[in-house]
Amino acid sequence: MEAISIVGGGIAGLALAASLDPSRYDVSIFEKRPELPTVGAVLAMWPNAQRALARVGVLAGARAVSPVLGNGSIRNAAGKPWVTVRGGELFGISRVDLLRLLNGAVPGTVRRVACHVRQLPPVDGLLVGADGVHSVVRREVWGTASDARLTSALAVRGTIPSPVEAGEVGEYWGRGDLFGIAAAPGGTNWYGSWRSTLGPTGIDVEEALTQARRRFADHAPAIRQVLAAASPELSLAQRIWTVPPLRSYVSGAAVLVGDAAHAMTPNLGRGACESLVDAVVLADLLNSLPREKALAAYDRQRRLRTRALSLGSAAMMKVALADGAQPFRDRLLNLAARLSPAAAYP
Repeated sequence: MEAISIVGGGIAGLALAASLDPSRYDVSIFEKRPELPTVGAVLAMWPNAQRALARVGVLAGARAVSPVLGNGSIRNAAGKPWVTVRGGELFGISRVDLLRLLNGAVPGTVRRVACHVRQLPPVDGLLVGADGVHSVVRREVWGTASDARLTSALAVRGTIPSPVEAGEVGEYWGRGDLFGIAAAPGGTNWYGSWRSTLGPTGIDVEEALTQARRRFADHAPAIRQVLAAASPELSLAQRIWTVPPLRSYVSGAAVLVGDAAHAMTPNLGRGACESLVDAVVLADLLNSLPREKALAAYDRQRRLRTRALSLGSAAMMKVALADGAQPFRDRLLNLAARLSPAAAYP
């Protein structure tokens, strides 16, 4: 039995533990949370993530608790659609439900260690950093040059119990801010982002909601209605951090997955999806190849792909949060609305 120590029991860590061959690996998960979270955003599951969920064995369960996202539009701040996007079979699942399903798929042979890892645990085997944007594994193995980078953007998100109207679904782009509204299990999922000095850590959610209500006071009525119904108990607020580009996701007997490897801005909705894909790709390679070859193949398959998505997401954030260039952006999108048919998710 080869030992694998996974630091981090989030999406990537649990999916990896659920996919590794239990007859070949002695797996341990180190996770600071004693229990699964009870509040979380809704995550869009793109086709590649759905295939990963099928590989883990939880796709049917995920679909059962998740609404199909359907069509949505990119809109101006007043709510006028620019581009309508066909969601197809894209569905949204709450982070809470996703973690619950992944946790249930982890074999009973996996050892759980409840602790906040501040220094690398002594390991005899492969060390996997699945510990998020502020990864201890990345900092200790890859060095301080790999430390997370703080952006100027604040992300506030949550759910409300009332359902969303079909004509209000989409993302609203204003001057230096954006707001999204989508269906969620039992209600509406929402999120907002703008440049803020709150934080960078320990942000008071009530203060963030107050700032959001002021920020979006002159935006579309749908946004104001959502924020009026939002409560701190069902909301989260955090600054957005990213990870600088790494030359490799592998260093000796250590490997990074998920946000520890490539935390990106949320503007393409790919962070959780790519974490799932990382996990199943790494597991399948480790299950079928010697470790050194498996790690090299994982790095080849995942690093350039996720780097491209990180760059695309950062570019999308600049466009969506355009401030001085907002009038020019809006003129271009008004022109696109007249010339282009509805787009489809790839």
